[in-house]
Amino acid sequence: MWFAGFKRRLWATAAVSILGMAVAGSAAAEDGVVDEVIVTGTRDTTRTQFTTLAPVDVLSEEAIRASVSSQLGDSLAQLVPSFNVQKLPTSDGLQFVRPATLRNLSPDETLVLLNGKRFHRSAFLGSRGSQAPDLAQIPTLAIRRIEVLRDGASAQYGSDAIAGVINIILNDQPGFSAFGQGGQYYEGDGRSYRLGARAGFAIGEGGHVSATAEWSKADATSRTRQRPDAIAFQAANPTVKIDNPVQRWGNPDLETYHLALDAALPVGAMGEVYGFATYAETDGVNDINWRNPATNPAIFKTTPIFPGFDLKTIYPGGFTPHEGIEAKDYQAVGGLRQSAGERFTWDLSASYGRNQSGFFLENSINASLGPNSPTAFDLGRLIQREFNLNADAVYRLEIAGLPEPVNVAFGAERRLETFKIETGDPASYAVGPGAAAGLAPNSNGFPGYNPQQAGEWEQESYAGYVDIESQLTEQWSLGGALRYEDFSEFGDTLDGKLATRFAFTPDLAVRASYSTGFRAPTPGQLNSTSTSQGLDTVTLQLFTAGRLSPLNPVAAFLGAKPLQPEESETLTGGLVWRTDFGFSGSIDAYQIDVTKRFSTSPSITVTPAIRAQLVALGVSGASAFTSVSWFTNDFDTRTRGIDVVGSYRREVGAGRLDLTAAYNFNETTVTSGSIAASATQKRLFEEARPKQNLTGSATYAIGPVELLGRVRYYGKWTDSTGNATGDIFQAFGGVTLVDLAVTYRANENISIRMGAENVFDAYPDEAVFQASRGLVYSRNAPYDTNGGQYYLRVDASF
Repeated sequence: MWFAGFKRRLWATAAVSILGMAVAGSAAAEDGVVDEVIVTGTRDTTRTQFTTLAPVDVLSEEAIRASVSSQLGDSLAQLVPSFNVQKLPTSDGLQFVRPATLRNLSPDETLVLLNGKRFHRSAFLGSRGSQAPDLAQIPTLAIRRIEVLRDGASAQYGSDAIAGVINIILNDQPGFSAFGQGGQYYEGDGRSYRLGARAGFAIGEGGHVSATAEWSKADATSRTRQRPDAIAFQAANPTVKIDNPVQRWGNPDLETYHLALDAALPVGAMGEVYGFATYAETDGVNDINWRNPATNPAIFKTTPIFPGFDLKTIYPGGFTPHEGIEAKDYQAVGGLRQSAGERFTWDLSASYGRNQSGFFLENSINASLGPNSPTAFDLGRLIQREFNLNADAVYRLEIAGLPEPVNVAFGAERRLETFKIETGDPASYAVGPGAAAGLAPNSNGFPGYNPQQAGEWEQESYAGYVDIESQLTEQWSLGGALRYEDFSEFGDTLDGKLATRFAFTPDLAVRASYSTGFRAPTPGQLNSTSTSQGLDTVTLQLFTAGRLSPLNPVAAFLGAKPLQPEESETLTGGLVWRTDFGFSGSIDAYQIDVTKRFSTSPSITVTPAIRAQLVALGVSGASAFTSVSWFTNDFDTRTRGIDVVGSYRREVGAGRLDLTAAYNFNETTVTSGSIAASATQKRLFEEARPKQNLTGSATYAIGPVELLGRVRYYGKWTDSTGNATGDIFQAFGGVTLVDLAVTYRANENISIRMGAENVFDAYPDEAVFQASRGLVYSRNAPYDTNGGQYYLRVDASF
C-alpha cells in the first residue's frame, strides 16, 4: 500500500517538475549554476552538483541573505523544504536555542560543518534530549555558500550525519560589503534592526584574509489574549491591577553580536597555513507562565514560619517570570594543508569550539525563602567544549583501463568532548524553611542548577576512515567508505557507505546509495540532570519535574539503563538531469531506519518512598518533585520520502527570469518502543510536522530592477494540548505564505531592497484547546505565527 502511494507521489511530482513548475530550492543555487564543484559528501575535487553520487544542494549567498531574519536556520528553512525550525515561544531555553530538523529527524542527527570542519554543539539540551549545533551562532554575511548533503554520511564524517550534512562555506573573496536593514511586523511589534560589514583582502600569491562583523536586534512580539483565569481573577479583585495580557506568547527580545574571520597564507612548496573562526554573543529575554495568586497556594500562602510576610504585598496580581539567556559561542580552526598537488594532497588541522549558555530569571521568587528571597536569580551556566585533531589525505591512484584516477581518501580523527554545569545563585536552588509548610523551593519558573547537578564530564573518541571513488567507465561511477570509531564511554562502531551513479547521456543520470550511520550519546546526555516547572493546561496548576541521569542509582532502580548510540540504515535513489535550455533538477527517494532513538522516558510519579531516596542522595529540590524521568534509547522509526528539486533559467524579453522550487514529502512511522505502545505519543510523533512542504521562487531582473516572489507551503499537521491526559488533539490545515521584494540597484555599488515576508498576513488556525493559557496560535507550529512583516535593506559593495 505504501509503495503504491509512494509511486503516485513520485509520478505526480515528476509531472509537476517536467511541466516547469520550477522545482528547486535547495538543490539548485539561486544563480542557477549546476556544474559548480562541491566539497560535501565527496573528497573527489572534480565532483559537481550534477556528477556527485548523492544529492547535494548548493545555496548561494544571495539566496541566504534574502531572508529578513538574522538567524541562519530561518534562512535555510525558507529554501530547503525538508528543513524545519520552530519558534517555540515560552519554552524555556528552546525559545532561544531553537531546534532545527532535517527530514523530521532529531536536530542532533544532522551534522553541521564549517568550511568542512565539524562545528561544535550547543550546551543546551532540547526536546527529547537533543543536543545539536546552534546555526544562529554563524553570521549570514560571512557565508559564501552552503552545501546540504541529503544523504546519510556517518561513514564519511562520523557521528550525527544520519539525516544529512550542512556544510557552511565562509566567504574568502577580496572586496568590501556592508548592509543595514530594518523591519517590523504588521501588528506593530517585533521591530528588527541589522547591521553588518565584511572586508576581504588578497595576501601574497594566493593568500587571503576576510573579516566580518554583524549586529542584530529584534524586539519581542505578542500574539496573545488575556488568560481566562486572569479575567476571573480581575473580576474577583477589581482593586488589584494586573497586566493585560498577564503574559506574552511570542518571539523573545533578542540581541546578537557576530564576528567571523577566515585567512590563509601560502608557505612555499609546503602548502598553506590557514585558519578561521567565529564568535557570537546573544542576550535574550521572554515571558513564561503567569503565576495566579488565587490558584497557587504553594507560592502565595501565608505561614507562621514567616510571620507578617505575604507575597501578595510584592506581587498583588501574581507574577510572570521573565526568563533570559546570556550566551557566548566561539570556534577556532587552524591547520596546514597541501591542496595544489595533482596526485597527493593532505590537511592537518586542530579545532576548538565552546558554547556557554547562562540563564537568568527576573520577576520571580523562591517561596520557601519567604521575605529573604530575591526576585532575580542567576540560574547557572551550561558549557560545551569540543577539541578535534584531524589528519586527512587524498591520493589519486592511476589504474590502467580506467578513464580517471581512483580517488582514495583516508584520515584519522581524535575528538574530546566536555560538558560542564556551573551552579547558579544559592537562592535559585535553595530549599528554604518554608518548604516544611508546603511552600515551593527553588526560583519559581526555572530552578537554578545546584551543586549536586554541577560537574564536568568528558568523552574521548578516536576514528579512522577510508573513502574511495572511482570512474569505472565514462558512464559508471562507484564509491565506498568505511569508518571505525572508538568512544571512551560506550565502545566502538563501524559504519559503511556504498554509492553509485550511471549516466545514460551527458545530461541524464541515475544515482543510488546505501549507508549505515550512528549518533553517539554526548557527555551532557549521559550525565546531566535538571529540574523544570510547567503548567497543566487543564488544572492550571504548576508541576515540578526532575530529569535524572540514566546513571543515577534511583533512575537505575526505576529501570534506567546506560545510553547507547542511535543507529541508522539509509537507502537513497534518484534521477538527475540538465538541459541546454536552462531547466535542470533531480528527483530522489529515500528511506531512513533509525533504531535506539533517544527520548525522555515515561514520567514516573514520585511516591514518598522515591522522594525519600532522592533526598537521601542529595538531589536538591527533590522534595517538590511530582515526577521524574531520564534519557533513554526508547524507540525505532522509519522515515520515507521524496525530494524533487530543480531550476529554470532563461532570458525573457529584456531581462532574465530565474524560477526555482522544491517539494518534499516526508513520512515518519514509529515502528517499536514505548512511543509505539502509546497511541497518543505515536500520533504526535508521526503527525506533529507537515508531511508535505513546498517552496518556490521567481526572480526577474531587468536593468537596475529585480523582482522576487517566493511561495512557501506547509502541509497539515497535528498538535495536542500536552496536558495531564494528553489525548486532546487538534488538526491544523496547510498554510501558504507569500514573500515579495523589489531590489533597485542605484549604481554598481549600492542597492536598495524593499519587501515583505508573509505579505498577505496569513495566520494558521487558532489553537482552541490551548486558549486557557492565553495562546492564540499553537506554540508548536512549524512556522512563524506572527503574521506579515515588512523590511527595508540597503547593501553596499566595493
